[in-house]
Amino acid sequence: MTDVYFADLRARGPGESKSQKIRRLFDAAGFGRMVRPGDLTAIKLHVGERGCDTYLRPIFARQVVEKVRERGAHPFITDTGTLYAGSRSDAVRHTVTAIEHGFDYAVVGAPVIIADGLLGGYWREVAVAGKHFESVHIAGGILDADSMIVLSHVKGHDLAGFGGAIKNLAMGCSPPSGKAEQHAGRPFVEIERCGGCGKCTLVCPQAAMTLVEGRAYLNPEHCVGCGDCMRACPEGAIEFDWTTEIRPFIERLCDYALGAVHGKAGRVGYINFLVNITPDCDCVPWSDAAIVPDIGILASTDPVAIDQASLDLVNSERGFARTHLAANHAPGEDKFKGTWDYTDSRYQTTCAARIGLGEEDYRLIEV
Repeated sequence: MTDVYFADLRARGPGESKSQKIRRLFDAAGFGRMVRPGDLTAIKLHVGERGCDTYLRPIFARQVVEKVRERGAHPFITDTGTLYAGSRSDAVRHTVTAIEHGFDYAVVGAPVIIADGLLGGYWREVAVAGKHFESVHIAGGILDADSMIVLSHVKGHDLAGFGGAIKNLAMGCSPPSGKAEQHAGRPFVEIERCGGCGKCTLVCPQAAMTLVEGRAYLNPEHCVGCGDCMRACPEGAIEFDWTTEIRPFIERLCDYALGAVHGKAGRVGYINFLVNITPDCDCVPWSDAAIVPDIGILASTDPVAIDQASLDLVNSERGFARTHLAANHAPGEDKFKGTWDYTDSRYQTTCAARIGLGEEDYRLIEV
């Protein structure tokens, strides 16, 4: 059973700010012991796609940067390039987006270094004992780092069910080629519902979508399964076969998470932020209303345990009306299932535990 440390968001006096709670969580979880003097320490986070405004606050990242620097280590903020076209698809635009969102040296106290290089080509093959892969592609900057603190904004996700520490490791530490391997599944077009607007052709990063006789056509040889076309379609004419695609996708994601921690046994810490719990990943260029109230901040050395605790805390809340949460509003009901009814968020922690990434059983300790 793994210890997961929890700080709520109440503050009624000096010494109770969120920033101070992050510092206490860092110490309580023992992160100071895993970061050594002279380390190059990756602070892995998601800077948010341009248009999103619920990404992790830079001032929160600064608290971790300062704690790492107190240990005599050298922290850097990091992320990897996206599979889809957007404001983070190369290191130049990614860095600009990070600065626009407040991840500037003057604010966070550390440089932003995109871990997979200028165009996503800086990565190495890592052997894993996964369900789908014997090796995975992990960004070189992640592998080069001596230690790592993973900061995750917990929120929903239309394929994984939710995003937390596991997804931050898997998608967040892999280059575009690794992200493509994880997605792997292919959507299909329901021709009779297609209105021929062509929005899917504009967002497809691989030019796999074209219009043929006024209807969308998918070339499966070019498709990387990112789902951008599905999200862009106003008619709902593009779908995945959710009955067969969800669990294999989650299994591939967990295999990649295992590769992301390669060579860092006892040198990775995790902080999950249960605030602004929106239906979508911070990869989308918008931010929908939160589906439950803000809850608190968690810290642990186990990505599975911290994600399981995050799920349990989210589900213990009463869901908000007039949001994307369509069902399961009552405390104890699965909120992410109520948001994306075809997803299976709990399978993520089960699958990750099964391949040895961590354990689902945890002890919640309030700080």
